[in-house]
Amino acid sequence: MSAFADLPLVLEPAQLAAHLDAPELILVDLCQSSRYPEGHLPGARYIDPKRTMAGQAPAPGLLPSLEQLQAIFTELGHRRDAVYVVYDDEGGGWAGRFIWLLDVIGHRHYHYLNGGLHAWAGEGLQLTREIPAACTQPVPLTLSDAPTISREALQAELGNPELCIWDARSPGEYSGEKVLAAKGGHIPGAVNFEWTAGMDKTRGLRIRSDIVEVLIAHGITPDKDIVTHCQTHHRSGFTYLVAKALGYPRVRAYAGSWSEWGNHPDTPVEI
Repeated sequence: MSAFADLPLVLEPAQLAAHLDAPELILVDLCQSSRYPEGHLPGARYIDPKRTMAGQAPAPGLLPSLEQLQAIFTELGHRRDAVYVVYDDEGGGWAGRFIWLLDVIGHRHYHYLNGGLHAWAGEGLQLTREIPAACTQPVPLTLSDAPTISREALQAELGNPELCIWDARSPGEYSGEKVLAAKGGHIPGAVNFEWTAGMDKTRGLRIRSDIVEVLIAHGITPDKDIVTHCQTHHRSGFTYLVAKALGYPRVRAYAGSWSEWGNHPDTPVEI
């Protein structure tokens, strides 16, 4: 049995520290590229967060190609019995997006380090500059559409009372005051709860302890079909992660996000 079997999806630094030597662990660092060589968690392998995106206009947040994903997971030494723990240095956006990638490849054994690098360092735990040896064994992957919704499918579901669209962008983007695409505003019916509002800045960017009550107050509830997005499904990586961590049974990412929706000529918009 895995050393992580009885642990929650969201781990505290002390819980991870007690299992750093577990043979099944693949620890993934998704911090800024300049930060990794300065000090990272022992055994962590670095993945540049930009590699988790297709990176092509008008929807750079779409899924990378199968070949690109296979390259990433080859470098990490992916295997079926692996348990992933992911972290970043921004409170969970990139880490949450990586958890979405794990769902896309059908790998369900994963955890998030609550607060990431900030929380770990805040506990005075060890950092290292040692870089693990590269893995080179090719990894075949099969991708699933289940964790993702396309623009066409989302547009067809608008008005469904079971649907809850969680917009993780800033209030200014949501209202149309700040325009980052051809059109400003938001997807009709979407609920705005900015990603950083879900973090506790006094506790190393951990997920805030009252997040359940806050989401219920916004109508983001587990009985709904949750679809979350931002501009490129980076910030909404955090909101995807939070919904998964809370056990919401139906959670999907709109990876095209506003960069796709706001630049498409046929999409409806509310302001």
